[in-house]
Amino acid sequence: MYSTEEKLGLLSDLIAIAQADHHISDEEYNFIMALANRFEIDRETVHDLFHNPIDSKPITAEIGRITHFHKLILMMNIDMKTKDSEVAALRNFGLKLGIRMEIIDQVVQRMDKYKNKLIPTEELIRIFKTYYN
Repeated sequence: MYSTEEKLGLLSDLIAIAQADHHISDEEYNFIMALANRFEIDRETVHDLFHNPIDSKPITAEIGRITHFHKLILMMNIDMKTKDSEVAALRNFGLKLGIRMEIIDQVVQRMDKYKNKLIPTEELIRIFKTYYN
């Protein structure tokens, strides 16, 4: 599934999204720690990532990029407060992942239409397919 380096890179990206508004909410912190626990990454290592992030490696598989991007969206919306700085960070990460700006813009526009701003996975895949097929 994920190598340790990939897990640390994803956690670092999530932390960066959470820190984009200069405040980490309890919901954001708990999400990071729950994922770290699932990845079997200890608390001390995660806390170190807040100050010494690991760059995420390029993801070649489209489904891997979609999954990574989806987790970033979840992080951005988990506290129900979407700030411009978080959207800007999401856009930057999306571009870094090789995602077209049109897709990123569609996702940002459509997330407000769903409860808790959570775009269903099927809808996210549909948006990607529109631009890649």
